[in-house]
Amino acid sequence: MMQKIRIGTRGSQLALWQANHIKKLITAKHKYLSVEVITIKTTGDKILDTPLSKIGGKGLFVKEIETALLNNDIDIAVHSMKDVPVDLPENLEIYACIKREDPHDAFVSHKYTSVSQLGENNIVGTSSLRRIVQLKNYIKGIKIEDLRGNINTRLRKLQDGQYDAIILAKAGLIRLNLHQYISETLSEEIMLPAACQGTLGIETEKNNHKIKKLITFLNDKNTEIRTRAERAFLKAVEGGCQIPVAVYSVLNDNKIKIKAFISSLDGEQNVSGIMNGDTEDPETLGYMLAKELLEKGGKNILKELFNNR
Repeated sequence: MMQKIRIGTRGSQLALWQANHIKKLITAKHKYLSVEVITIKTTGDKILDTPLSKIGGKGLFVKEIETALLNNDIDIAVHSMKDVPVDLPENLEIYACIKREDPHDAFVSHKYTSVSQLGENNIVGTSSLRRIVQLKNYIKGIKIEDLRGNINTRLRKLQDGQYDAIILAKAGLIRLNLHQYISETLSEEIMLPAACQGTLGIETEKNNHKIKKLITFLNDKNTEIRTRAERAFLKAVEGGCQIPVAVYSVLNDNKIKIKAFISSLDGEQNVSGIMNGDTEDPETLGYMLAKELLEKGGKNILKELFNNR
C-alpha cells in the first residue's frame, strides 16, 4: 500500500492554494497517507513581460509539470483546467475534476462598480484575447493594456493606478479569499467564460492504477461532464489562448447546454451558437457545436488568424 503521494504544482499563491486544497481532501480521506506538495517552475512563470498568445499559449504552464509526472518525480499534478492544452502526452490523462467554482469573470475596479460605467477614455488591464474582444464589443473605443502576473501582482498594479479596471477569473479571487475586490460578476451576455474556467483537474499517468484508486473520490461527475464538453469544442476548433474563443456549459438534470463563440482579433468578425443535448456523450455535443460555428464562418476567421501569426 502506498504511504506517500507527491503533488506537483506551479508556485504562484493560487496554484499553491489549489494543491494544498487537494492535499487536505486526500489526507482527510486517507488518514495513513503522507502528502507532499512539490513546486515546479514553468516557462509561463518565467516569462512575465509578454502576452501568452505571443509566446506559445497556456501549455507553457504545464509542460515542466507533465515532464515531472513522466519522470516519476511526482505522482499527480493539480492544474487550473483552463491552462491545460487539449492534447496531452500519450501516457498522461486528466483523471479527476474537482467540483467547479464559479466560472465567470470578475470586474475589479476602485473607481467603478460596474463595467457598464466605463467609457472610451478608460484603461482596462487584461492579456486574454477572449476578454479583449468581448470588452471591445461591449464598450466601443475602450482602451485595453496588457496585464500579466499572479493575482496579487495584478491587484497591486490596479491599486497603483496603472489601470481604471482589470478583469480576473472570479474563481481565483474566491479561492484566495479576496471577495472584497469583486466589483461585479460579469454575466455570460457580457463576457462568456473560458473553457473550464473555475475547474481544477488532477493529471496522472494512465497506468498508475494505485494512485488512480486513491484519488477517484475527488472526481465530481457534473464537472467532469462539463469539462469533457468544453474541451471537445476547443479541440475541434484547435482553440487556445492564441485565438479569441469562449465556451461554457450548464447542466440541468440529464441535459447539457453549451454556448460558444469564435472571434477575429479585432472583434469585428465573430460567430456564436448554443446547442443542447444529453449528458451521456458530452464530447459529441462539443464537437457538433464547434462544427456548426466553423461552418457559419469560424473556419475563415481561424484561417485568417493563423495566416497572420
